[in-house]
Amino acid sequence: MTTVEDVPAGANDARGRVAELHAIREQVRRGPSERATEAQRAKGKLTARERIELLLDEGSFNEVEPLRRHRATGFGLEAKKPYTDGVITGWGTVHGRTVFTYAHDFRIFGGALGEAHATKIHKIMDMAIQAGAPLVSLNDGAGARIQEGVSALAGYGGIFQRNTKASGVIPQISVMLGPCAGGAAYSPALTDFVFMVRETSQMFITGPDVVRAVTGEEITQNGLGGADVHAETSGVAHFAYDDEATCLEEVRYLLSLLPANNRENPPTVACEDPADRSGDALLDLVPADGNRPYDMRKVIEEIVDDGEYLEVHERWATNIICALSRLDGRVVGIVANQPQSLAGVLDIEASEKSARFVQMCDAFNIPIITLLDVPGFLPGVDQEHGGIIRHGAKLLYAYCNATVPRISIVLRKAYGGAYIVMDSQSIGADLTYAWPTNEIAVMGAEGAANVIFRKQIAEADDSEAMRTRMVKEYKSELMHPYYAAERGLVDDVIDPAETRHTLIRALDMLRTKHADLPARKHGNPPQ
Repeated sequence: MTTVEDVPAGANDARGRVAELHAIREQVRRGPSERATEAQRAKGKLTARERIELLLDEGSFNEVEPLRRHRATGFGLEAKKPYTDGVITGWGTVHGRTVFTYAHDFRIFGGALGEAHATKIHKIMDMAIQAGAPLVSLNDGAGARIQEGVSALAGYGGIFQRNTKASGVIPQISVMLGPCAGGAAYSPALTDFVFMVRETSQMFITGPDVVRAVTGEEITQNGLGGADVHAETSGVAHFAYDDEATCLEEVRYLLSLLPANNRENPPTVACEDPADRSGDALLDLVPADGNRPYDMRKVIEEIVDDGEYLEVHERWATNIICALSRLDGRVVGIVANQPQSLAGVLDIEASEKSARFVQMCDAFNIPIITLLDVPGFLPGVDQEHGGIIRHGAKLLYAYCNATVPRISIVLRKAYGGAYIVMDSQSIGADLTYAWPTNEIAVMGAEGAANVIFRKQIAEADDSEAMRTRMVKEYKSELMHPYYAAERGLVDDVIDPAETRHTLIRALDMLRTKHADLPARKHGNPPQ
């Protein structure tokens, strides 16, 4: 490792000092050694600076404290004081808009966090909050720097505190590009979005060795906390990709859909997709028979601008879809039941997934569109014992607390408490619409008839014929498509082909919506 003392001193004048500065800067840019760089690449990973170059617009990066070095002593640290101290911090632009970032440099101390390293991160986080601009962390570190003891741990505390302070104020995105173990994993968990790369990134509180020692279970790092595990099973990761370049390009796309901070609206773009485009295909996409499945993604593609959207948590809790897209060039958040998975029921994971998404949209001034086709909450002992009541209440709380424009559309089934929870008019949706195929009711006709007409069915000579007649009667009385509209529970029944145009006109009217919440320190949402 070359240090400033090793750089030959030039003439004792301005030109000599500038030459010395450029030599040091080149040394910082190259990093610790070619051997360390080769080792990083042998793992299939880019260097920290290469990652920053992919994230930010070309030539826009401004580094902060590149010459920072630790002051720790003991365990040989005094003889090893590299520039940057293992983290590169600064700001640049993404699509021309300011973004702050920090990137762990695994080549230096394995990206481990020490006191100076943490102080650099604290500073860039404070700058992002004060400037009102997004923060993207590029994580590739081995946890706390053990040689610095509790000072390193305190550095994590400062990061967590700032993550919490920035929550709902600026977008925070964590990109996992290497290991993230122990307490370090809590910073990504506090941010708005987590990206991971398969095979090279892992997150866990206790690693495979500890798991083996305590439980006797044998498991690999990827099996314990790899990208697919967190994207499909735990829900910790919102996005997972095969390589770093694709991952960072998707981070850029996500940033294009988010505002700089909670005082601004998301960026609007020019739209060539006609606002009044008819969605005739919707008439064939959604079967009138409520028992037949279909892909809600096809419905979303037909409604939004150019069929483009970014699905969040695509592979976790697949019975509900959460996505960011645009309508007439303006960003919207979409929450939609997915009949292809568990018939679109709400369960514990779907409730948690959509509640967090609704809160994120509300925090960053993104209108929420809810597409309902929900038969209810998932029944079962596991769900009840797992706390479906409190988890379902999270979604209810998120919708009730949201002040952004909220529009819901009932496509087919909307039964029981799930109908109320999914942004019904009674919990504050600004506008509610229904297709002519809607069935809004306390429960399905079969179940309702069995309860209401139990005695008549039991006493009938032909109980099945009586049940069929009672089901038909219940449907005709309480479940016809216009029952809710006649009672003002939906604002209108619309032609499915007009859905896009109806939403765009409604959102245009709601652009100036202003809603105040009661004066309070904060709410106490269900946990």
